[in-house]
Amino acid sequence: MFAITGAGLSKIRNMQNGGKRPRHSIDQWDRVMMERDRRLTGFLRGQTDNVEAPPGFELNNPWKMEKRFL
Repeated sequence: MFAITGAGLSKIRNMQNGGKRPRHSIDQWDRVMMERDRRLTGFLRGQTDNVEAPPGFELNNPWKMEKRFL
């Protein structure tokens, strides 16, 4: 049962990462770039080679403001 559970969890992690191996020691810069990739492609680990951003991306601002400034 332990082997089956371990294999199932490994497969789920692999699917969540878009077929890529899990990342370790992710710093703030990596988090920002992964969030940008998610906004561009729809996947956290996805990347694109398009020169131009998709329509609507210019309004897709990742910066969050505090509620007192809204």
